[in-house]
Order: sequence, then structure tokens, then C-alpha cells
Amino acid sequence: MTDAPQGPQPKPGILDIAPYVGGKSSIAGVAEPMKLSSNENMLGAGEKARAAFEAAVRNIHIYPDGRATKLRTAVAQTHGLEPERLIFGNGSDEVFALLNQTYLTAGDNIVCGQYGFLAYRISAKACEAEVKLAPEPNYKAEVDALLAQVDERTKIVYVSNPSNPTGSYNSGEEIRRLHAALPAHVILVIDEAYAEYVTEPDWETAFPLARDAENIVVTRTFSKIHGLGGLRIGFGYAPLKAAEAIDRIRLPFNVSVPGLEAATAALGDEAHQQASRELISTWKPRLTQALRGFGLEVLPSAGNFVLVLFETAERATAASDYLNGKGIIVRPVGGYGLPQGLRITIGTEDQNRAVIDALSEFAAQ
Repeated sequence: MTDAPQGPQPKPGILDIAPYVGGKSSIAGVAEPMKLSSNENMLGAGEKARAAFEAAVRNIHIYPDGRATKLRTAVAQTHGLEPERLIFGNGSDEVFALLNQTYLTAGDNIVCGQYGFLAYRISAKACEAEVKLAPEPNYKAEVDALLAQVDERTKIVYVSNPSNPTGSYNSGEEIRRLHAALPAHVILVIDEAYAEYVTEPDWETAFPLARDAENIVVTRTFSKIHGLGGLRIGFGYAPLKAAEAIDRIRLPFNVSVPGLEAATAALGDEAHQQASRELISTWKPRLTQALRGFGLEVLPSAGNFVLVLFETAERATAASDYLNGKGIIVRPVGGYGLPQGLRITIGTEDQNRAVIDALSEFAAQ
């Protein structure tokens, strides 16, 4: 007797991939919880972006411009980049997936930090590539540790700068040293999702370094400071040959009409960007100081969030549950290998004060 046919099966490795789990967004019995679990901009989108989104409703029956010409021009002018070298995606996540799909074959590998963003790994594994993790004993990507993982089958090295979920960053000098030591066949991808929040003086955007390099891609997103996470817009600045190769497999209408219009408007809304930066620069040190005053370990952060480390995973879970009981949602980061950690987005004044009050009570237990 033969076994019954099972039907089509996914290619090897697909079912071994742990699916990405986004930040929790609801609490049973709480109508409007404080959602501080996804590093969103708690001020929301700016007025210009919202107005552009609303106006775009008139044209949602029409396919979007597949070349994202209007946004392409605005990004190029804002950052001083060559427009033909830009890749637009459904969030920067899609740019990572397109890079992996373009350059990885079975048996290749990517290298990233131990606590690097999970999206890099998921699409690499879908390409039947190996993921090599460089140790981060200080919760930061280390140049020598990354280089030690690189071999002849390495195609891409990913660096989050600043890094999610740890909040650490690499200086301009560190990024230049890493790039200089990489073989020419390896692409260095520098994910600058939180770039607009950085105030550390030795941090530098990698756009200038990428301009004259054949193997650097720099990515940005509109989900963070611009407050457009729900519209899913991101871009990459790549060598022309890479941009042209990726364009051959990119879906033709991967960015929506409202998304294109809102993102273009957001780039020009300097007042909203400044207000968003001021919220973080005011409250991140206050929140950090307060939580450290309760005896909690809070890692330094260059983003719009902080990572709090507890003595044990059980204590972190208890803290998360206690915050949930107060209507506050934060992000457990066990999926990143940090079961003792909770990542907390910097919120509005009321939200931050609520976090401080709740963790003060919890720490006193």
C-alpha cells in the first residue's frame, strides 16, 4: 500500500523559516492601548502627507507610475543622489528581498550581526542561502566579527545603522573600514531606517561612500520619522548595474498611488520632521534616566526607541504583562535572541510618563 499523495511541497527550507511576527497591537479589554511596540512615529504622519494621501483617493483606479518618477525626483533632490540609481519598494523590507533574490543562489550566504533585523534573514533563507551571524557581545555590530564570517560564498553583508532592536550604531569610520576590507564580490547593505533620528556626532550617512562604490547599497524608509508605516514605502541607493538588475525582477506596480503621493509630500514637510526629532531628543534621555533610576539596564540608543534588559527572560515577560495591564504595549525581543529584553518606542509625553509610572511600580515589586 502506497502513501497518499501529499500535493505540491514548498522548496527546501521554506517551512524551516520562522515567520516574522510584528509588534503586538491590541490588548483584550482595552479599546485604545498605547502601542509602543513597533517604533512608529507617535506623532503620526504630517499634515502634508495626510493631505496628499486624501487627494490621491481621486486616482486610486489608475495604476501607479511604475518608475515612481515624482518620488524618485524628490528623493534624489533631497539627498543629492542620482535618480537612476534609486530602487523603490513596499517598505525597505522589499528592497532587501529584491537584493537577496537578485544576488543569492542556493549555497551562498549573507552575513549580519547577531541581533540584526530579522527581515534580512527571512528572504535570504527563501533563496536557499545560509545566514551567518557575527557575534555582538556589546550589542553592536563589530567590524572584525563581521569580516570573520565572510567567505567565498558570501554575497551580501547587512548592517543596520542604527540597529534595531539594540539601538546601537556604527561610526562613519567603522563603515569605511568594513567596506575597504570586503572582497569586491560582496555587497555591503547599510540599512539607515532610523537615520533621521541620529544625533551622535561620529555617525555618518553612507550615501557619499556609496556614490563611488560598485558594491554598496544604502536603504531608507518612510515608516519611521515620516510616519508612513501603513503605506509601506522604502528605497535603496545602489550602483547603477545593481539598480538595473533589480528592476528586471521588481513587480511593476509595487508602490501604491497614495503611498507615492504621501511620501513625496512627507519629504518636504520639514516642520513635521523637526517636531518628530525634538520629541525623541527630549524624551529619550528622560525615559532612559528614569528607568535606570529604577535599577533597570537601558542600552544607549541612536533610534526612536530604547531596549531595556532585565535580569531574566521571566522578569522581562512579567514586565511586559504588567505594562499590558496598564494598557501599554511594548515589544518582547526573544525572536532576536534577547528573551530578557523589551524594546520600547519613545512616545508622546503622556505615553512616556505612563511607561515611567508603570515600570516604577513594577520595579518596586
